[in-house]
Amino acid sequence: MNHMTNNTWKDQRVLITGVCGTVGRELLKQVLTHQPSEIIGIDNNESALFFLSEEYRDNASVNLYLGDLRDRDRLTHLIDGIDIVLHSAALKHVILCEKSPTDAVQTNILGVQNIIEAAIQKQVKRVLFTSSDKAVNPTNVMGTSKLMGERLMTAANAYRRGSGPIFASTRFGNVLGSHGSVIPLFKRQIAQGGPVTLTDPRMTRFIMTLEEAVQLVMESTMLARGGEVFVTKMPVVGISILAEVMIEALTQENNDEQKDVQIKIIGSKPGEKLYEELLNDEEIRRTVELPRYFVVLPAFKSVYGEIDYEYPEMIRTGVENPYNSAIEKAMSKKELRQFLYEHKLL
Repeated sequence: MNHMTNNTWKDQRVLITGVCGTVGRELLKQVLTHQPSEIIGIDNNESALFFLSEEYRDNASVNLYLGDLRDRDRLTHLIDGIDIVLHSAALKHVILCEKSPTDAVQTNILGVQNIIEAAIQKQVKRVLFTSSDKAVNPTNVMGTSKLMGERLMTAANAYRRGSGPIFASTRFGNVLGSHGSVIPLFKRQIAQGGPVTLTDPRMTRFIMTLEEAVQLVMESTMLARGGEVFVTKMPVVGISILAEVMIEALTQENNDEQKDVQIKIIGSKPGEKLYEELLNDEEIRRTVELPRYFVVLPAFKSVYGEIDYEYPEMIRTGVENPYNSAIEKAMSKKELRQFLYEHKLL
Protein backbone atom coordinates (compact mmCIF):
# COMPACT_ATOMS: atom_id res chain seq x y z
CA MET A 1 0.00 0.00 0.00
CA ASN A 2 2.18 2.81 -1.19
CA HIS A 3 0.59 6.22 -0.89
CA MET A 4 3.51 7.84 -2.61
CA THR A 5 2.45 6.77 -6.09
CA ASN A 6 0.42 9.91 -6.81
CA ASN A 7 3.27 11.88 -5.26
CA THR A 8 1.45 13.80 -2.56
CA TRP A 9 4.79 15.32 -1.52
CA LYS A 10 5.45 17.05 -4.81
CA ASP A 11 5.71 20.85 -4.49
CA GLN A 12 5.05 20.69 -0.74
CA ARG A 13 7.12 22.65 1.76
CA VAL A 14 8.30 20.25 4.46
CA LEU A 15 9.89 20.95 7.85
CA ILE A 16 11.94 18.18 9.53
CA THR A 17 12.94 18.57 13.17
CA GLY A 18 15.97 16.66 14.42
CA VAL A 19 17.28 16.58 10.84
CA CYS A 20 20.76 15.48 11.96
CA GLY A 21 19.47 12.37 13.76
CA THR A 22 19.51 8.99 12.03
CA VAL A 23 15.78 9.16 11.19
CA GLY A 24 15.87 12.89 10.37
CA ARG A 25 18.69 12.45 7.85
CA GLU A 26 16.95 9.53 6.15
CA LEU A 27 13.67 11.50 6.03
CA LEU A 28 15.51 14.36 4.34
CA LYS A 29 17.00 11.97 1.79
CA GLN A 30 13.73 10.19 1.00
CA VAL A 31 11.40 13.20 1.00
CA LEU A 32 13.78 14.88 -1.47
CA THR A 33 13.16 12.10 -4.02
CA HIS A 34 9.48 13.18 -4.14
CA GLN A 35 10.28 16.69 -5.42
CA PRO A 36 9.07 18.91 -2.60
CA SER A 37 9.41 22.63 -3.33
CA GLU A 38 11.49 23.10 -0.15
CA ILE A 39 12.72 21.17 2.87
CA ILE A 40 13.63 23.08 5.99
CA GLY A 41 15.63 21.07 8.52
CA ILE A 42 16.28 22.15 12.10
CA ASP A 43 18.57 20.71 14.74
CA ASN A 44 20.40 21.91 17.83
CA ASN A 45 23.58 19.94 17.09
CA GLU A 46 25.78 22.61 15.52
CA SER A 47 28.63 20.37 14.31
CA ALA A 48 26.35 17.75 12.78
CA LEU A 49 24.29 20.50 11.14
CA PHE A 50 27.41 22.03 9.61
CA PHE A 51 28.47 18.71 8.00
CA LEU A 52 24.94 17.98 6.78
CA SER A 53 24.75 21.48 5.26
CA GLU A 54 28.00 20.75 3.38
CA GLU A 55 26.46 17.53 2.02
CA TYR A 56 23.45 19.41 0.63
CA ARG A 57 25.31 22.60 -0.28
CA ASP A 58 24.41 22.30 -3.98
CA ASN A 59 20.73 21.58 -3.39
CA ALA A 60 18.78 24.85 -3.50
CA SER A 61 15.59 23.30 -2.08
CA VAL A 62 17.28 22.20 1.19
CA ASN A 63 17.71 24.81 3.93
CA LEU A 64 19.10 23.79 7.30
CA TYR A 65 18.96 25.92 10.44
CA LEU A 66 20.07 25.81 14.03
CA GLY A 67 17.06 25.76 16.30
CA ASP A 68 15.64 24.23 19.44
CA LEU A 69 12.17 22.82 20.18
CA ARG A 70 12.14 24.83 23.39
CA ASP A 71 12.18 28.13 21.49
CA ARG A 72 8.59 28.61 20.37
CA ASP A 73 9.18 31.95 18.62
CA ARG A 74 11.97 30.44 16.54
CA LEU A 75 9.78 27.46 15.62
CA THR A 76 6.86 29.70 14.67
CA HIS A 77 9.16 31.72 12.42
CA LEU A 78 10.56 28.59 10.69
CA ILE A 79 7.12 26.93 10.31
CA ASP A 80 5.70 29.96 8.47
CA GLY A 81 4.60 28.82 4.99
CA ILE A 82 5.22 25.11 5.70
CA ASP A 83 2.73 22.43 4.53
CA ILE A 84 3.97 19.33 6.39
CA VAL A 85 5.92 19.02 9.66
CA LEU A 86 7.80 15.77 10.36
CA HIS A 87 8.75 15.96 14.02
CA SER A 88 11.62 13.55 14.77
CA ALA A 89 13.68 15.59 17.28
CA ALA A 90 13.71 14.23 20.84
CA LEU A 91 15.80 13.23 23.79
CA LYS A 92 15.69 9.45 23.50
CA HIS A 93 18.28 7.80 25.76
CA VAL A 94 16.45 6.14 28.64
CA ILE A 95 19.21 6.52 31.21
CA LEU A 96 19.99 10.17 30.36
CA CYS A 97 16.31 11.15 30.55
CA GLU A 98 16.11 9.26 33.86
CA LYS A 99 18.96 11.38 35.25
CA SER A 100 17.66 14.68 33.80
CA PRO A 101 13.86 14.40 33.76
CA THR A 102 13.28 18.16 33.48
CA ASP A 103 15.20 18.18 30.18
CA ALA A 104 13.04 15.33 28.89
CA VAL A 105 9.92 17.31 29.85
CA GLN A 106 11.16 20.50 28.18
CA THR A 107 12.15 18.81 24.91
CA ASN A 108 9.80 15.82 24.57
CA ILE A 109 6.63 17.36 26.06
CA LEU A 110 6.81 21.16 25.95
CA GLY A 111 8.72 20.91 22.64
CA VAL A 112 5.81 18.97 21.11
CA GLN A 113 3.36 21.57 22.41
CA ASN A 114 5.48 24.32 20.85
CA ILE A 115 5.35 22.49 17.50
CA ILE A 116 1.55 22.13 17.83
CA GLU A 117 0.98 25.80 18.60
CA ALA A 118 3.28 27.00 15.82
CA ALA A 119 1.57 24.63 13.35
CA ILE A 120 -1.92 25.88 14.31
CA GLN A 121 -0.85 29.51 14.18
CA LYS A 122 0.75 29.12 10.74
CA GLN A 123 -2.00 26.86 9.29
CA VAL A 124 0.17 23.85 8.45
CA LYS A 125 -1.67 20.98 6.67
CA ARG A 126 -0.20 17.95 8.46
CA VAL A 127 2.00 17.26 11.50
CA LEU A 128 3.47 13.82 12.18
CA PHE A 129 5.11 13.04 15.55
CA THR A 130 7.59 10.16 15.84
CA SER A 131 6.92 8.32 19.10
CA SER A 132 8.33 5.10 20.54
CA ASP A 133 7.27 1.66 21.72
CA LYS A 134 8.57 2.88 25.09
CA ALA A 135 5.46 5.13 25.26
CA VAL A 136 3.26 2.04 25.88
CA ASN A 137 2.82 1.35 29.62
CA PRO A 138 5.98 3.39 30.23
CA THR A 139 8.38 2.46 33.02
CA ASN A 140 10.78 5.36 32.48
CA VAL A 141 10.88 9.13 32.00
CA MET A 142 11.71 8.90 28.29
CA GLY A 143 8.72 6.63 27.55
CA THR A 144 6.40 8.72 29.72
CA SER A 145 7.45 11.91 27.92
CA LYS A 146 6.81 10.25 24.54
CA LEU A 147 3.37 9.07 25.68
CA MET A 148 2.58 12.63 26.73
CA GLY A 149 3.73 13.81 23.28
CA GLU A 150 1.28 11.39 21.63
CA ARG A 151 -1.56 12.57 23.88
CA LEU A 152 -0.82 16.22 23.08
CA MET A 153 -1.00 15.42 19.34
CA THR A 154 -4.33 13.61 19.75
CA ALA A 155 -5.78 16.42 21.89
CA ALA A 156 -4.59 19.07 19.40
CA ASN A 157 -6.44 17.17 16.70
CA ALA A 158 -9.66 16.91 18.73
CA TYR A 159 -9.81 20.69 19.07
CA ARG A 160 -8.89 21.61 15.52
CA ARG A 161 -11.40 23.68 13.60
CA GLY A 162 -12.12 23.72 9.88
CA SER A 163 -9.05 23.03 7.82
CA GLY A 164 -6.55 23.23 10.70
CA PRO A 165 -3.59 20.83 10.77
CA ILE A 166 -4.13 17.05 10.87
CA PHE A 167 -2.04 15.76 13.79
CA ALA A 168 -0.96 12.10 14.13
CA SER A 169 1.81 9.96 15.65
CA THR A 170 3.84 6.90 14.70
CA ARG A 171 5.33 4.44 17.18
CA PHE A 172 8.79 3.14 16.36
CA GLY A 173 10.44 -0.06 17.46
CA ASN A 174 14.21 -0.02 17.79
CA VAL A 175 15.69 1.34 14.57
CA LEU A 176 18.60 -1.00 13.81
CA GLY A 177 21.91 0.67 13.16
CA SER A 178 20.75 4.08 14.41
CA HIS A 179 22.85 6.21 16.78
CA GLY A 180 22.78 4.56 20.17
CA SER A 181 21.21 1.31 18.91
CA VAL A 182 22.70 -1.96 20.06
CA ILE A 183 24.18 -3.13 16.72
CA PRO A 184 26.97 -0.52 16.45
CA LEU A 185 27.76 -1.15 20.14
CA PHE A 186 28.01 -4.94 19.67
CA LYS A 187 30.12 -4.42 16.52
CA ARG A 188 32.63 -2.28 18.43
CA GLN A 189 32.78 -4.75 21.31
CA ILE A 190 33.32 -7.72 18.96
CA ALA A 191 36.03 -5.82 17.02
CA GLN A 192 37.84 -5.23 20.32
CA GLY A 193 37.69 -8.94 21.13
CA GLY A 194 34.80 -8.64 23.59
CA PRO A 195 33.19 -8.96 25.96
CA VAL A 196 29.78 -8.21 24.47
CA THR A 197 27.70 -6.68 27.26
CA LEU A 198 24.08 -7.79 27.73
CA THR A 199 21.83 -6.23 30.33
CA ASP A 200 19.58 -9.30 30.62
CA PRO A 201 19.54 -12.43 28.38
CA ARG A 202 15.70 -12.62 28.53
CA MET A 203 15.31 -9.20 26.93
CA THR A 204 13.28 -8.95 23.70
CA ARG A 205 12.78 -5.99 21.38
CA PHE A 206 10.75 -5.01 18.31
CA ILE A 207 13.11 -4.10 15.48
CA MET A 208 12.77 -2.15 12.25
CA THR A 209 15.20 -0.95 9.63
CA LEU A 210 15.81 2.72 8.99
CA GLU A 211 14.10 2.46 5.58
CA GLU A 212 11.00 0.92 7.21
CA ALA A 213 10.94 3.61 9.90
CA VAL A 214 11.02 6.39 7.31
CA GLN A 215 8.47 4.68 5.11
CA LEU A 216 6.19 4.41 8.17
CA VAL A 217 6.52 8.15 8.76
CA MET A 218 5.89 9.11 5.14
CA GLU A 219 2.96 6.73 4.58
CA SER A 220 1.21 7.51 7.86
CA THR A 221 1.59 11.24 7.26
CA MET A 222 -0.67 10.86 4.23
CA LEU A 223 -2.91 8.09 5.64
CA ALA A 224 -3.74 10.02 8.82
CA ARG A 225 -7.32 11.22 9.30
CA GLY A 226 -6.41 12.91 12.59
CA GLY A 227 -5.30 12.00 16.10
CA GLU A 228 -4.28 8.39 15.42
CA VAL A 229 -1.16 6.50 16.44
CA PHE A 230 0.28 4.31 13.66
CA VAL A 231 2.19 1.15 14.56
CA THR A 232 4.07 -0.94 12.00
CA LYS A 233 3.92 -4.71 12.36
CA MET A 234 7.52 -5.68 12.94
CA PRO A 235 9.70 -8.65 13.87
CA VAL A 236 10.90 -9.44 17.38
CA VAL A 237 14.48 -10.19 18.33
CA GLY A 238 15.91 -11.75 21.48
CA ILE A 239 18.89 -9.62 22.48
CA SER A 240 21.03 -12.63 23.51
CA ILE A 241 20.33 -14.30 20.11
CA LEU A 242 21.33 -11.05 18.38
CA ALA A 243 24.63 -11.03 20.30
CA GLU A 244 25.32 -14.69 19.42
CA VAL A 245 24.49 -14.22 15.72
CA MET A 246 26.68 -11.12 15.48
CA ILE A 247 29.61 -12.78 17.24
CA GLU A 248 29.41 -15.82 14.93
CA ALA A 249 29.02 -13.76 11.77
CA LEU A 250 31.68 -11.15 12.49
CA THR A 251 34.35 -13.52 13.83
CA GLN A 252 33.87 -15.82 10.78
CA GLU A 253 34.07 -12.86 8.42
CA ASN A 254 37.40 -11.82 9.90
CA ASN A 255 38.59 -15.46 10.05
CA ASP A 256 38.85 -15.14 13.81
CA GLU A 257 37.44 -18.58 14.59
CA GLN A 258 40.01 -18.93 17.34
CA LYS A 259 38.89 -15.66 18.91
CA ASP A 260 36.49 -16.54 21.70
CA VAL A 261 34.30 -13.46 22.27
CA GLN A 262 32.56 -13.73 25.62
CA ILE A 263 29.09 -12.44 26.50
CA LYS A 264 28.98 -10.60 29.82
CA ILE A 265 25.70 -10.01 31.70
CA ILE A 266 25.77 -6.55 33.31
CA GLY A 267 22.21 -6.29 34.69
CA SER A 268 19.38 -4.09 33.41
CA LYS A 269 19.55 -0.32 33.71
CA PRO A 270 17.13 1.86 35.71
CA GLY A 271 13.74 2.11 33.99
CA GLU A 272 14.62 -0.53 31.37
CA LYS A 273 11.99 -3.12 30.40
CA LEU A 274 12.63 -6.78 29.60
CA TYR A 275 10.17 -6.52 26.71
CA GLU A 276 8.57 -3.77 24.64
CA GLU A 277 4.91 -3.21 23.88
CA LEU A 278 3.45 -1.53 20.82
CA LEU A 279 -0.21 -1.78 21.85
CA ASN A 280 -1.56 -2.12 25.39
CA ASP A 281 -4.72 -3.71 26.81
CA GLU A 282 -6.73 -0.50 26.75
CA GLU A 283 -5.74 0.43 23.18
CA ILE A 284 -6.58 -2.86 21.45
CA ARG A 285 -10.32 -2.13 21.74
CA ARG A 286 -9.93 0.97 19.57
CA THR A 287 -7.35 -0.38 17.13
CA VAL A 288 -7.89 -0.95 13.42
CA GLU A 289 -5.73 -3.52 11.64
CA LEU A 290 -4.36 -2.89 8.14
CA PRO A 291 -2.08 -5.28 6.21
CA ARG A 292 1.12 -3.64 7.45
CA TYR A 293 -0.06 -1.44 10.31
CA PHE A 294 -2.14 -1.22 13.43
CA VAL A 295 -3.88 2.14 13.81
CA VAL A 296 -4.86 3.21 17.34
CA LEU A 297 -7.84 5.55 17.06
CA PRO A 298 -8.27 8.46 19.50
CA ALA A 299 -9.96 7.64 22.82
CA PHE A 300 -12.26 10.64 22.54
CA LYS A 301 -14.07 12.17 19.59
CA SER A 302 -13.16 15.37 17.81
CA VAL A 303 -14.97 18.34 19.38
CA TYR A 304 -15.69 20.41 16.27
CA GLY A 305 -16.33 17.82 13.57
CA GLU A 306 -16.89 14.17 12.78
CA ILE A 307 -13.77 12.34 11.47
CA ASP A 308 -14.25 9.32 9.22
CA TYR A 309 -11.61 6.70 10.11
CA GLU A 310 -11.76 4.68 6.91
CA TYR A 311 -8.52 3.35 5.43
CA PRO A 312 -7.71 1.36 2.30
CA GLU A 313 -7.49 -2.43 2.85
CA MET A 314 -8.88 -2.53 6.39
CA ILE A 315 -8.66 -6.06 7.82
CA ARG A 316 -10.65 -5.62 11.06
CA THR A 317 -11.47 -3.28 13.89
CA GLY A 318 -10.48 -4.34 17.38
CA VAL A 319 -7.49 -6.57 18.11
CA GLU A 320 -7.52 -9.47 20.63
CA ASN A 321 -4.01 -9.33 22.07
CA PRO A 322 -1.67 -6.56 23.16
CA TYR A 323 1.25 -6.35 20.73
CA ASN A 324 4.10 -7.32 23.01
CA SER A 325 7.64 -8.54 22.21
CA ALA A 326 7.48 -11.15 25.03
CA ILE A 327 4.38 -12.76 23.44
CA GLU A 328 5.21 -12.46 19.72
CA LYS A 329 7.43 -15.18 18.26
CA ALA A 330 11.05 -14.04 18.08
CA MET A 331 13.17 -14.58 14.96
CA SER A 332 15.27 -17.74 14.87
CA LYS A 333 19.06 -17.47 14.58
CA LYS A 334 18.87 -18.31 10.88
CA GLU A 335 16.10 -15.75 10.19
CA LEU A 336 17.92 -13.06 12.15
CA ARG A 337 21.23 -13.69 10.38
CA GLN A 338 19.49 -13.48 6.99
CA PHE A 339 17.66 -10.30 8.07
CA LEU A 340 20.92 -8.63 9.17
CA TYR A 341 22.71 -9.51 5.92
CA GLU A 342 19.74 -8.52 3.76
CA HIS A 343 19.64 -5.07 5.37
CA LYS A 344 23.44 -4.67 5.31
CA LEU A 345 23.62 -4.44 9.08
CA LEU A 346 26.55 -6.85 9.41
